[in-house]
Amino acid sequence: MAAVLPESPHVRTALAVLTAALMLAGCQGKAQRPACPVGKVCLEYGNEVEPLTLDPQKANLLSESRPIGDLMMGLTTETPEADPMPGMATSWETSPDGLTWTFHLRDAKWSDGAPVTADDFVYTYRRILAPQTASIYAYLVYILKNGEAVNAGRTPGTALGAKALDPHTLELTLEHPAPYLPQLLMHQSFYPVPRHVVEKLGDAWVKPGNYVSNGPYRLVSWRLGDKMQLVKNPYFFDAAHVCVDRINYYPTPDAVSAERRIQRGELDVNASFQSNRYQRLQESMPGYARTHVSLATSYLAFNTRDVKALKDKRVRRALSEAVDRDFITAKLMRAGQIPAYSFVPPGTANSAPGPKVAWAGMPLAQRQIEARALLAQAGYTSKHPLKIEIKSSNNTDTLLLMEAVQADWRAIGVETTLQQNEGAVAFAAYRERDFQVGFMSWYADFNDPVTFLGLLKSDTGAQNYGDYKSPAYDALLAAADREPDAASRAQILARAEQTMLDDEGMAPVFFVVNRALVNPRVTGWADNPLNFHRARWLCVKS
Repeated sequence: MAAVLPESPHVRTALAVLTAALMLAGCQGKAQRPACPVGKVCLEYGNEVEPLTLDPQKANLLSESRPIGDLMMGLTTETPEADPMPGMATSWETSPDGLTWTFHLRDAKWSDGAPVTADDFVYTYRRILAPQTASIYAYLVYILKNGEAVNAGRTPGTALGAKALDPHTLELTLEHPAPYLPQLLMHQSFYPVPRHVVEKLGDAWVKPGNYVSNGPYRLVSWRLGDKMQLVKNPYFFDAAHVCVDRINYYPTPDAVSAERRIQRGELDVNASFQSNRYQRLQESMPGYARTHVSLATSYLAFNTRDVKALKDKRVRRALSEAVDRDFITAKLMRAGQIPAYSFVPPGTANSAPGPKVAWAGMPLAQRQIEARALLAQAGYTSKHPLKIEIKSSNNTDTLLLMEAVQADWRAIGVETTLQQNEGAVAFAAYRERDFQVGFMSWYADFNDPVTFLGLLKSDTGAQNYGDYKSPAYDALLAAADREPDAASRAQILARAEQTMLDDEGMAPVFFVVNRALVNPRVTGWADNPLNFHRARWLCVKS
């Protein structure tokens, strides 16, 4: 999962409004902790960047997935440790061939009191695949039979492998066996939407006052640049065990400012902190800074569709080789990040060790020599240097990182300029291929190598930012889908990853460490590799 701008015919207008709101917020005085109603429990949550939508099928920002995960719930949901558990479904069975899954839904209601039915799920899955929805995550639903054909407009939605047998029984038919399906169904793309509301209001259903949810919370208000307010949903099936009555989500793009707000008690949680301040935070705010090895990789994407130089594998290899990952992780980030020479993080379930870039064992000095030679072979010399631009988001960590990469590339004769934008703007540019080199992090949507490797399939679409295309790679991923034996499947996926790494399809930089500031008064926070922390499990001690 990455920060991405959702498709919209009014993108420029939305971004202008967002920018103005953020500027206005920056000009205001010190924020104060709002009063909590007597007898209630309130949580003040710093959420990094401003969400752009709360539509589960159109969202992709991490800052969107947090409130959406508190508002909505899929067939399965997360334990505090982010393992799958029953959600809207109380139980399920799988056919012997692994292709047919039957889910039994609990008696549950939407926040307006209407029942949640199997038909809502069928409607949702057809909706995310409808070409007009233009969902960036539609490819995840290709797991359902005929999903890709529906998304391409070749087959009607009625042919999709999703059928309501009755209001409380949902049958899903898959294209291939997927034992990780309970993990996948936790993802927001598979959350149901209220058909009775969406069909009536269209895109306006996500506005405050219209939003109808089936999770622990309901949306009360949302002011751009200020905060989004959620309150407990009385119709939620487990409302009696939800401690927090009200959550305010705040955009906190400035990590250091957010740190001060945590210190003053204005915020209880901030979803991140500046990486190189970790040691200082341990001393100045003991017990607040939380880190955990993540299922996430930070990497550089090369625009191989539009940038002539980057179509040349020699150039991509030279640029990747020259990056000093040891310096970046040990000297700049300093919070436990690990240099990455592969894409799938270590510890990912159902994976096999081994894949890495061919030059991984070479010392930096030797890599620099080879990188200069590769650039010369491609026609880039001191008299005719390669000129390249890196586009990234404008947070402090990323600025330090890109300045380090700029220096690394200068050392091999590459003239590099940096362009930084507000996060949503940068990722909108990535999606539209309006970049040369982009820096981003991919967080696992579920615990399996496919959540990483599927990103670079030829048919993935917008999230395959560099437009990497390889028939051999695609064939290996397809073969893994058809392989029922878990160990054999892991080996096939490892071969696919090695194929992509040999092609220099992207430049892995480091494996991410989850970072958050959590007031010790907040209970129920469980560090986990997927970095999911649903408010349903949290409480705040008085």
